[in-house]
Amino acid sequence: MFDSLSDRLGATLDGLKGKGRLSEDDINTAMREIRLALLEADVNFGVVKDFVARVRERAMGAEVMDSLTPGQQVVKIVHEELTSLMGEAGTKLSFSNRPPTVILMAGLQGSGKTTASGKLARLMAKQKRSPALVACDIHRPAAIQQLQTLGKSLQVPVFERGTADPVETAAWGVEQAKAQGRDVVIVDTAGRLHIDDEMMDELVRIKKAVKPHNVLLVLDSMSGQDAVATAEAFSEAVDYDGVILTKLDGDARGGAALAVRAVTGKPIKFVSVGEKLDQLEEFHPDRMASRILGMGDVMSLIERAQDQFDEDEAREMEAKLRKADFTLEDFLGQLRQVRKMTQGQGMAGLLGMIPGVGRQVKNMKVDERQIDRIEAIILSMTPAERRNHRLITGSRRRRIAAGSGTSVQTVNQLLAQFKQVQKMMKQVGKGKMPQFPGIQRR
Repeated sequence: MFDSLSDRLGATLDGLKGKGRLSEDDINTAMREIRLALLEADVNFGVVKDFVARVRERAMGAEVMDSLTPGQQVVKIVHEELTSLMGEAGTKLSFSNRPPTVILMAGLQGSGKTTASGKLARLMAKQKRSPALVACDIHRPAAIQQLQTLGKSLQVPVFERGTADPVETAAWGVEQAKAQGRDVVIVDTAGRLHIDDEMMDELVRIKKAVKPHNVLLVLDSMSGQDAVATAEAFSEAVDYDGVILTKLDGDARGGAALAVRAVTGKPIKFVSVGEKLDQLEEFHPDRMASRILGMGDVMSLIERAQDQFDEDEAREMEAKLRKADFTLEDFLGQLRQVRKMTQGQGMAGLLGMIPGVGRQVKNMKVDERQIDRIEAIILSMTPAERRNHRLITGSRRRRIAAGSGTSVQTVNQLLAQFKQVQKMMKQVGKGKMPQFPGIQRR
């Protein structure tokens, strides 16, 4: 979503980094480019005006003008102001000391509210909590069935009463969840194609009935400034606690993510980065600012790795590396783990989280099909061949090629590449980084 904005800001700031001193004209030119970049990203005009004014004021100050690295100081200022614009520090949900904690979901129809409810339930379960879902959307056809399907896939109970009064259903669902010992209850309410009095009145009555500990507004980030207008309208009628931004993996310009907190004063608590149920992340303004400026996102990368890599497996792999006992079986396992870490964003998205790679990842050709071919080739080998690649003779290579639907040349390339990785693995800790399979510089 932020590719275009990241390119524009990156090019502008890169132009400042190489200068030993910055003049007022340099600052003014950079501010003009930053203003245009933000406006093109569909950020609210008033927000852009205030943001650029703050950056310009700081950039003209002593911390930049007297610095030996003025360009780097401007980058630091832009990063800090972007972080401040989006909320400074990530805010977490409030949990009740007397369960269950009730979370009320609100939003317009089509914003992804029901799916977000399922994703949030999955995230709560991952955090060792015991969630339940309550279906209160009786207006959208199949909304209840959609929530039931999500609940079934997550093994999370869904409490529903068909087309009964949604206010009574909400209160009843919370009591059912409490009786079953559930400690988090997520109430999915009805949306409309546009804001109307009937929807708001129903939402207010449900809120009064269930007394939620958190009210979350689900906004479609692809709707741009309309999302911000929706957030303002809901704020007037229902005092919500925070925002879930959906469809952040889309190709929209991203203005909602940058402006919603500045306009409404409400923090972004979660962002949806894909369609799968595990693609809901806690929002960290500082990390998002780093991604936008091409500075990587080490903490999110570490958290993804911790989610996917078991500690015992990591220790076992470390022992193998120390003994130079890295096999094709291990190679395949590591590829699969890395693919899980991409969370549907592809290898380019994962590499973009590495500091120093950022925008450079766009100059790489990441062939995801190449990883599929590697997996097919290794799976066409016998267990003995995977453990000891030296067993693979010419006739075996032909058999492996036929079994994987590839050519002998492709098998040879994989084996040569594996030998390089194996060699590099022996040198881990000496500052050398292995080349990822399927990635070539243009």
